[in-house]
Formats: sequence, C-alpha cells, structure tokens
Amino acid sequence: RGVPPALMERWVAGAPAPSARNSLSRIAGGEDVVHIEDLSDYESYRLGDERSRALVETGGARSLLAVALRKDGVLLGTLTAYRQEIRPFTDKQIALLQGFAQQAVIAMENARLLGELRESLDQQTATSEILQVINASPGVLEPVFDVVLAKAHDLCGATLGSLQLFEGG
Repeated sequence: RGVPPALMERWVAGAPAPSARNSLSRIAGGEDVVHIEDLSDYESYRLGDERSRALVETGGARSLLAVALRKDGVLLGTLTAYRQEIRPFTDKQIALLQGFAQQAVIAMENARLLGELRESLDQQTATSEILQVINASPGVLEPVFDVVLAKAHDLCGATLGSLQLFEGG
C-alpha cells in the first residue's frame, strides 16, 4: 500500500535473495522486529544489498520498521512500513504494527480454516450427490460414472479427464 509503482515493478520483476543484514534476512533469521532509523546509512545499503538499494533509491525509504508474521514459530511473512524521511518510529507505533501483524496472522489462519471447511463441505456434498445417483439408477452405471467424473473434475479443478474400465483382466 502506497509503494511507488517503480519499486513494485522492480520487486515483481524478480527481487533478489535477501543479503545477510537486510530487514528481511533478519526477520527470517528469527528477529520479530527490525527498526532501521536511516536505511541509507544502514550496513546492508552501504554494502550494496539489492533490496535495500531498491527501497532507498526507487522507493525513497529512509526510516523502516518490519514486523514478523509468525504462526507457531513459522515465518509467514512480514508487515513493513517505511517513511521517506528520517523519523524513527516510536515505541507506541512499533507496538501498534506488532498488533496489526498479530491480527494479520489470525486473519490468515481464519482464511485457511475456512478454506479447509469449504473443501470438506464440497467433498461431502459431492459424495452425497454420487450416492443419490447410485440410489436413483440401480444397475445403471453410466449416470453414476458421469457424476463421479464430473465431481472429480470440480473438486480437483480439472477440465479434462476420463474414467476407464478394464474387463477380463
């Protein structure tokens, strides 16, 4: 949000791997909060780290605050804010961003659980529909196979598929 389009283009085009001391590598290394008062005077920028250079030179970043998004110790991402002037973030602002990061992790987990619930309901619905066709057409296999194949396509996101029978070995 609010990231200059040129910086987004630079990142989308293929952001380089994080170097040993930029904010992303520090978060990946286990830090929960990285606060850099002046990115243009920070070690990773001075050493030519591509990410830090892009932030400063293309994004105009000076003061940066990054907070880890973690669930059960697993890094899911970062929530980062930066200013285009040297103005360190206050303790209150850091705590606020940490709170937002916690809310983002909760939202991600809720979305994951909701997705699993929908998937489970879709599978149960498909099974129920197949059983209805079996009951409605005893001894007639073609409609059952049609529904089985259609439901398999729907649940797997496939557009093509087949059901094959082998008789006599």
